[in-house]
Amino acid sequence: MNRSLYSIVLYLITPLLLVYLAVRAFKSKDYRGRWNERFGLKSLKHTDLLVHSVSMGETLAAIPLIKQLQQQHPHLSITITTTSPTGSAEVVRAFGTSVQHCYLPFDLAWCARRFVKQIAPKCCIIMETELWPNLIHYLKQVDAKVLLANARLSQKSANSYQKHQILTRPMLKLLDGIAAQSQQAAERFIGLGVAPERVTVCGSLKFDISIDEQRINTAKALRLQWLATDKPVWVAGSVHPGEFDALIAAHRQLLAKYPNALMIMVPRHPEQFDVAAQAIKSAGLALTRRSNGEPVLVDTQVVLGDTMGELLTFYGAADQAFVGGSLIVHGGHNPLEPAAMGLPVMMGPNYRDFVEITGLLESAGGLQVVDSAQALTQNLIRLFEDEGAYKQASTAAKSVVEQNRGSLAKQLAVVESYIQR
Repeated sequence: MNRSLYSIVLYLITPLLLVYLAVRAFKSKDYRGRWNERFGLKSLKHTDLLVHSVSMGETLAAIPLIKQLQQQHPHLSITITTTSPTGSAEVVRAFGTSVQHCYLPFDLAWCARRFVKQIAPKCCIIMETELWPNLIHYLKQVDAKVLLANARLSQKSANSYQKHQILTRPMLKLLDGIAAQSQQAAERFIGLGVAPERVTVCGSLKFDISIDEQRINTAKALRLQWLATDKPVWVAGSVHPGEFDALIAAHRQLLAKYPNALMIMVPRHPEQFDVAAQAIKSAGLALTRRSNGEPVLVDTQVVLGDTMGELLTFYGAADQAFVGGSLIVHGGHNPLEPAAMGLPVMMGPNYRDFVEITGLLESAGGLQVVDSAQALTQNLIRLFEDEGAYKQASTAAKSVVEQNRGSLAKQLAVVESYIQR
């Protein structure tokens, strides 16, 4: 399927896009409104640099890079786009009004064309793998340099790109540069037709995660407020339906050993908050919802993190972490955020989107792969019981992050070379 056929198919399924937005809006108030942005109808100003950072994880990785660019180029006008409310919230929190921000429109040809014509960027940085054929086509129509930063490409994604190469190969050849997270990712991009001289291995920006003192102090104060300084506390972060029951079962088993234990459950998407709350209540556990401002009492067993932008704070308030999207076939989420906080980390066996990072943490002893509620509970209890093993895992997790820092400088150098052309 070439780009023209791809565009026709997207036009045909436009009613489904409207249904999709309506369903998301029904499930979550964060998807209500701003529909004009989804279709490129918002009035926007011209910009020097466009950065597309998808959702929360990609945005957190992009923030240090963008702030460096702002420092080095104070007159550079920047537009940041995301596709999710969580990513949008992080942009607003980090940059306020110092950047222009909106959702990236759907990749319908007329939406992408109008959007690009309005902002007319000189350069575009796309984070990780969020590649859209029409967006890239129209960016090149206005002579914008297009760079894929912090680029990752799993073998499964590479196989999919190869299968649809009549569409993906021309798109990839339009990229001016790729700053790859790993040698494996670089080789996969080259295997798909990208010229080797356009690919640079820079490591992952996620290792350069910056956790400010204010965040750490907020986390400590939160744990004190929750009267949890002497409790075993763990976070189930970025979790999905299909994992809720296993996590609840694991916590019930932990409570049998530690009756005062506290789990902080943080669903990945806002529309999953009520589903998670119902599952927790159905299991008979004492629940406090963060969004309601309810106090965490002595007998509270689960705090539901149903707010935006607080996951890092919850990691900082806990002793151990499980990172979701990994007990189900999803691909996993970023384990470096809790690792940077010095937490021993657990993931399920489905972590294809973070293979290299998970491997580094696991081999160092900072991460344990668990495949069931029972295995999760056993590891939680082991580290709560054995102070020496806990300290070793905590130090290992944090050390992996520290030892692999440096990607920011490398990726910044690549970006600078395109901004200055």
